[in-house]
Amino acid sequence: MPHLDENTFKVDWDIPAERAWDWFVATPGAILLVIVVGLAFRWFVCRSIDRLVARAGKGAVPGVIANSRAGEFLADLKPAVHQRRQQRVETMGSLLKSVATGMIMAVVTISALAKLGINIAPIIASAGIVGVALGFGAQNLVKDFLSGIFMILEDQYGVGDTVDLGEASGTVEAVGLRVTRLRDVNGTVWYVRNGEILRVGNQSQNWARTVLDVTVSYEADLDKVQQILQDVATSTYEEPQFHDVIIEAPEVWGVERFDKDGVVVRVVLKTAPAQQWLVARAMRRRIKAEFDRAGIRIPTTFPTVHMNGEEA
Repeated sequence: MPHLDENTFKVDWDIPAERAWDWFVATPGAILLVIVVGLAFRWFVCRSIDRLVARAGKGAVPGVIANSRAGEFLADLKPAVHQRRQQRVETMGSLLKSVATGMIMAVVTISALAKLGINIAPIIASAGIVGVALGFGAQNLVKDFLSGIFMILEDQYGVGDTVDLGEASGTVEAVGLRVTRLRDVNGTVWYVRNGEILRVGNQSQNWARTVLDVTVSYEADLDKVQQILQDVATSTYEEPQFHDVIIEAPEVWGVERFDKDGVVVRVVLKTAPAQQWLVARAMRRRIKAEFDRAGIRIPTTFPTVHMNGEEA
């Protein structure tokens, strides 16, 4: 029977005690410290993003138009503009916080595995290979998401805007990171991938313009025609119901071109966003009534039949 002295006893029991300390105290403590540091860093990053979002949500009317009637109108719309800006920056803030959380949690997980003595080099290498594979396999998806991020960040359009996206045009109903949903004038709902949008024509940002090309016969007095157009546009502009719709004094630009049917005279009115069609319809009705009273003929393409020397 082997002799067991005091030194032999210490050698037999000291090594397991150190391992027990490592497994039940040191390693869990290190992992807990990594998790606490990761959560604290995540809180700091999210708090910073929230402050950035709150600061970006504040804005003012551009100085170029601040002193005009358009600037006064846009200032009156400041709550709505602020709400749209706030929605945009909150979407970006949520995305940034999700990305930051994912990255921090990945670092915390890898650090915890390293504390457990697991070789993390194969894990990192495998993650890189999987990332490359997903990148090649989901290029269109990544393209859609990146395009959606920049569209929201740059405020190219928002919910309620009337836009032309090339293949589809209409009113935007939803803006996502991957797909934009809009409804055209016929009620058809279009789903457009953000990565496929090459150009955007927005008819609802800040202000719009009603452009009316009025055709009159070659025999009409153009000075009188322009005066009637100016009077009709000015009276419409001064009406209370159009006070917040037409935001600047209208202008008659004059003769635009000569057509086979007659002379085309252009009148323009700057309007609130998405109100140009309402103003155009009202202007056409009033111009027609004033031309009828003044005896100014609007050319038509209907054929004129002469019977016994008289037009019929």
